[in-house]
Order: sequence, then structure tokens, then C-alpha cells
Amino acid sequence: MAITHLKRSKPETEQADDDAKVAKAVAATLADIEARGDAAVRELANKFDRYDRDNYRLSRDEIDAIVAKVSPRDMEDIRFAQAQVVNFAKAQRASMTDIEVETLPGVILGHRNIPVQSVGCYVPGGKFPMVASAHMSVATAKVAGVPRIIACTPPFNGEPNPAVIAAMHLGGADEIYVLGGIQAVGAMALGTETIEAVHLLVGPGNAFVAEAKRQLFGRVGIDLFAGPTETMVIADETVDAELCATDLLGQAEHGYNSPACLITNSRKLAEQTEAEIARILEILPTAETARASWEDYGSIVLCDSHEDMLQVANDMAYEHVQVMTDRDDWYLENMHSYGALFLGPRTNVANGDKVIGTNHTLPTKKAGRYTGGLWVGKYLKTHSYQRITTDDAAATIGAYGSRLCMLEGFVGHAEQCNIRVRRYGGRNVQYGAAVE
Repeated sequence: MAITHLKRSKPETEQADDDAKVAKAVAATLADIEARGDAAVRELANKFDRYDRDNYRLSRDEIDAIVAKVSPRDMEDIRFAQAQVVNFAKAQRASMTDIEVETLPGVILGHRNIPVQSVGCYVPGGKFPMVASAHMSVATAKVAGVPRIIACTPPFNGEPNPAVIAAMHLGGADEIYVLGGIQAVGAMALGTETIEAVHLLVGPGNAFVAEAKRQLFGRVGIDLFAGPTETMVIADETVDAELCATDLLGQAEHGYNSPACLITNSRKLAEQTEAEIARILEILPTAETARASWEDYGSIVLCDSHEDMLQVANDMAYEHVQVMTDRDDWYLENMHSYGALFLGPRTNVANGDKVIGTNHTLPTKKAGRYTGGLWVGKYLKTHSYQRITTDDAAATIGAYGSRLCMLEGFVGHAEQCNIRVRRYGGRNVQYGAAVE
């Protein structure tokens, strides 16, 4: 095995220091929101968003007026993208069925998939108005059947972004607030005088939003722990450097700390891709951000074989994994830790982010080892139930249950079983506790 790092990203120790500073600031801010409610939210909105209102919830008349600003073509595109997301979410929902089975004569077990009763959807928009995030969170929650969906997004250039508000409204948001950052997720999770707390928080965001969700987990559910956008390109000589460089920088423009990695078994492709990245950075309008990400968080890994490339990719467990090789299906079969796969040169991460239909809220920071991304199932809770319908079943299960409870020393537990044995099975069944 030979794995060579031609370019390495910033050391993880430095990244950890940055995370610690963010965590401290978030903890103090959440405590302030919990203590002072709307007053704290308003101060934060003025400080960070430079946006002041008596009530940050948009009225229906305001929503209609804002949506009316969206051009017909933009509205058509929003509807098309949202339809793709909804159609895929509906197919996913249909795959999740309630079940009921008779596991023994008279023993009925089952489960029901029940929607979370309220969800708060965060849609980023301070730097780039993330129209697509409204489809991914709001519209998917609607497909799941969530009864109360609220959505928050920061102002863009001092006012609500019409396209984002339109996507939220079309997706089915019941309440829309013009709030960003920690104040948005904190208000949705903790509740204030004017915002009723939700049961689940979803949606991407910057480091402060992600950390706020992490700290609020337990008070509310969250979709996943998410850090900066990550993109990985797995490529061999079947593709060219321009394609690889474009796909790497296309995601690096998200922020100053968005990791991008090329894994290849071709030194020629690696060197040409690095040169192509340098060329594109000279003409890319978002080069300031993309360059910082590539210089600090970009990496190139040269491997001897596809097996080595697969191992490195699974170990890194990146959010977006673009596969362009002579064996894309082999990677599909063998990749086990990632956010989403984009297979073949015709596919790209931007399509997944904006329009193709899969959800773009995905695990980062190696969370793909234990979770997938946001999907309709995240809004559903699978609850089991049981029913015993015959005396024989009550006595038989009760006898086993009693003995197993006594094996662990739980006499009270055992008596729950014993009383059923006595009532439904007489005294001919051997059970555990000596309670008459």
C-alpha cells in the first residue's frame, strides 16, 4: 500500500482551537436567549443582522408582497427544484411502512411511523441566500406530515430575500421569521414570548449555527451535527484536470474553511489539477473565499490503487464525494462512510445541492460513519406497540418474563408478569417470583 499526501490541509489541532472559541461564544449566547427571550433575540438580530422589527415573524400580507418580487422565471425554477425534492421525499416516505406481525400465537407486535409534531427549519442566507435549503428542510417536513413547520432565515442585504421566502412559503412553512444565526436556532429551540419552541431543529448553517444545534441537542432533536461543507473528488485518468478542479473549487467557495480533497491514482492528474486550480482562482469571482479554503483546507492524496483510494475515502468520510473513475459502481458498492455520492462525470455536487432531488443537508466531520443526511425519515419517529390477545399467550410470555426478571433481581418486574400468569394461566405454569 502506498498513499502519498501531495498537499495537506490545516492541522486538526488548529481546527480544534477554532471550535473551542465558537463553543464558548455560543454557550453564552444561548444562556442569554433562555434568560431574556425576545429582548435578547432582538439585540442579537440588530447586532449581527443589522435588522430590527418589533416582531420578526412575517405576516401573510408581507409574505405575499415579498413573493411577488420574484420573477416568473425564478419562480418556475424554484417550483421545478422543489418538485424534484418533494417527489424523491414522497418515494422515500412510501418505503417506510407501518407494520404489525403475530410473532407467536396471540402475540401481536407492531410499529407506527409518527411525524414529529413541530420542526424549526434554518435556511442560511447572510452571505449566500440558500434557496435550496428551504426545499430540503421545509418541503421534506411537509411530505413527512409535520403539523407545525416554522422557518428562519437572516435578511439578505438588509431585507428578506424574496426567493428564499417564496421557497419557504411554497414548501409549506406555517410561520416564517426573518432571523439568522444563533438567535434563530436558539429562539426556535428554547422558545420566547412570541416564538413557541419546536421539537426538532434542522438545516445547515455556519460554525455558530452548527455549534448551537450541538449544544441544544437533548433539549430538542436535531437532524445531524454539521460543520463546514466538505467535497471530495475520487478520480483516475478517465477524466481531466479541468473537471476535477472545477468540482473542488465549486464547493470551496462556500466558506473560508470548506475542506476539498482530491484522491487519485494518477500523479499526472494530481499535478495538472493543482495547476488548473491555480488558473481558475485567477478568474473565479468567489476566488477570495475559495482560495482561502483551498490553501488552508485543501488536500491531494496520491494512491497506488483503487483499493487504497477507497480506504482513504472511507477513512475521511467526507460530505460530498464525486466519483469519476472507470469503476464508479464498484465505489457505490464499497463506500460505507460519506454524506452523498455523485457518480460519473455527468453528475455533480451542485446539482445535488440545488435541484436534482436528493437532500443536501449532509453529515460532515466524519459523521458519515454513523449517520446519513437529512431525509423524510428524520421527521418521523418509529414507535413500537404490543398486544396479547389470548390467555395462553399471556401465561406463556408471562412465565418466561417472570423468570428472566428474577434472573436480574427485579422482583417487582417479575410480579407484573406473575399476576398475568395467575389470572390467565392458572398455577400450572412455572414462573419466578414467590408472590401469592
